[in-house]
Amino acid sequence: MTKKKSLLNDQRFIAALVAIVLVVIYLIFSKEFRKYTSFLSMLDFSYYDILMAYGVTFPLITGGVDLSIGTGMVCYALVAGQMVRNNGLPVGAAIVLCLVLGLAIGILNGVLIGVMGLAPFIATLSTCMITRGIGSMCSATPWPTTSQAGGWFHSIFKWTFGTGRQAFKFPFGIILMLVLMFVLEFVLNHTKFGRYTIAIGSNREATALSGINVKFYHVMVYAVCGLLVGFSSVAYAAVTPTVQPGTGAGLEMDAIGGVFVGGVSATGGYGSIIGSFIGTMVIMLLKTGLPYIGLQSNWQQIITGAVLIISVMIDIVKKKGAAAKA
Repeated sequence: MTKKKSLLNDQRFIAALVAIVLVVIYLIFSKEFRKYTSFLSMLDFSYYDILMAYGVTFPLITGGVDLSIGTGMVCYALVAGQMVRNNGLPVGAAIVLCLVLGLAIGILNGVLIGVMGLAPFIATLSTCMITRGIGSMCSATPWPTTSQAGGWFHSIFKWTFGTGRQAFKFPFGIILMLVLMFVLEFVLNHTKFGRYTIAIGSNREATALSGINVKFYHVMVYAVCGLLVGFSSVAYAAVTPTVQPGTGAGLEMDAIGGVFVGGVSATGGYGSIIGSFIGTMVIMLLKTGLPYIGLQSNWQQIITGAVLIISVMIDIVKKKGAAAKA
């Protein structure tokens, strides 16, 4: 009974059950969903959400947030893509540029929040507006296709075996996401950086009084988030035929929502990368799977919003139960 009870108290387990139920429903009611191409398409459009979710998990655990991840992701893809198209920048260098831009905005967020004391909402809303503005100054940017010079970067996420009708596409990106998930989970739970991230979210004042440089680790948290968002911009460019300027606002909600569904505490102090992965897959299934059974975008938003409310309520109930036992 103890094992069963502990599983039902683990929001990651509940989120995984929800994901399985959604897949079963889609398989039963949609022939289109059963196609391998549909499976590939859904995975393609999940990679950048997963990477953003991995990144934003760290600020959320500290009790903060990063609202700039959606517009930032599109901005970095636009700037780097424009350098490839107009300035002949090699694709490998453009990928590095995406990472550098993400890291720079992440550090800026960390300095504004951890050093200067701005509220996370205000600081990251400001950088959200800045990155959206910079992105709007760029023109629509097509990165190289798989058949063009430099198109090799698509193979980071999808390997193709054979040619023509006999070609088989393997979603290597999901392997990459799983490996990164375990690496980041280890970092969160078994390194000084991860332990201090959790400590800051649990009680910032007590953490500072214990001699930990809270300002430094706050900057580090947002720097890691920015770096992963930079990587997500590469994934976004890999699956989007043309990156459009002025877009990205709202994309952060899928990642943040996935993190909450996966069990991160709404007030900070607890979370897991594994939970963020599972929760983001639930959001992805709701976002891309519901049209297969005939539900339009308005229902997608309503159901996704309801799932988020339930997830936060579960966290609140768990905390009240823990407080009552104490």
